[in-house]
Amino acid sequence: MTNPAISPALLVARQQLARAVSNFSVPPPQPFDVSPWVAMSALQKAVRRGNEDVALRAVATLLARAPESLWRRCGGIAYEDVGLADVDTQALVTAALAGKRFRATVGGEWMVAASIVTRMTRAQKCRAADDLLMTAELHPDCARARREYAAIPTADLLRIVAAPGPLLKRAVALLYAVGTGWRTSRHLHTRRGDPRAVFGMLGQQSVATDLAEIAREGFRKLGEGLCPLVVLLSPLLHAEHTAVEDDAFPPEMMVDGVPGWAYDIYSREGRTALQAFLQQPTETASWIRARIPEGKRVAFLGGIVFRVEGGLVKGRLRWPTGDALRSLVDFGSHGLDYADAGKALELMRQDIPVLNAVRSDVC
Repeated sequence: MTNPAISPALLVARQQLARAVSNFSVPPPQPFDVSPWVAMSALQKAVRRGNEDVALRAVATLLARAPESLWRRCGGIAYEDVGLADVDTQALVTAALAGKRFRATVGGEWMVAASIVTRMTRAQKCRAADDLLMTAELHPDCARARREYAAIPTADLLRIVAAPGPLLKRAVALLYAVGTGWRTSRHLHTRRGDPRAVFGMLGQQSVATDLAEIAREGFRKLGEGLCPLVVLLSPLLHAEHTAVEDDAFPPEMMVDGVPGWAYDIYSREGRTALQAFLQQPTETASWIRARIPEGKRVAFLGGIVFRVEGGLVKGRLRWPTGDALRSLVDFGSHGLDYADAGKALELMRQDIPVLNAVRSDVC
């Protein structure tokens, strides 16, 4: 996409970011001695858990070893984890993605990164957009839409999105309309989209035009389907009752100076630990070995570990649609029936201490 003129909403966000950074002063902490992949995981999960110390050490690590990965990960966190719970914070993070030259004018790499990460860590969280993305990609109820909508003209897809139909079908239509080149998926067909038309329509449908403008910039920088999905969900959130509640976190353990939950399936160390866990005489490992084909076990285990540990947040925004989407992913997107999915999650919660011990041995 070409670089559009700066929208009024983005201009305001940049000004607010400059003020926030000017009022912020934290010296860089000691970086972790871990790979960038583990540092990225530590950053995102620390933000979710409200752990500022770990989050800022992860920032220092990534600035030293993989700065471009830091900014992309911050943008992903803003739309995946903060989302509709704090759209002002989401806007500030989006503004910070403008580039190194812009960040130099408002405080520099460390000060901007530390400021937005601290703000995200303290913010309330809403993971509904990510749950909607996972449901649209994986849930059996969306299989027909995933198959048929891939060939529908963009104008027709936008009419589906704008109509008061089922949310899941509207989400699939929206993902195809904006284009799927941003994500490698075995479930969504590759399709060239029209982001300009999508965000123009969303701006008309949204309860807050500014949100659509910020999300347009987020998509331009990140290419993530999460960005338009946040806007799609916005009118529903404004129409429903909300509450805030902390998730119940399982026991954690430090592994080589880093919380064990940082070692997930997307790092070499975390994947090795999952493979080793599957050989343990635990109920979870036995259950998986009995039901999941060998070539799919590590990915399946990584998915349920995410649901009972990695994806948990402090200060979760609770609202009916968000809760329903979370349940659809937990119990309907693993290729299992409701009872089996629930059993897998229950067993994994009990076996997190064993997984942490395995992580310690491996790492």
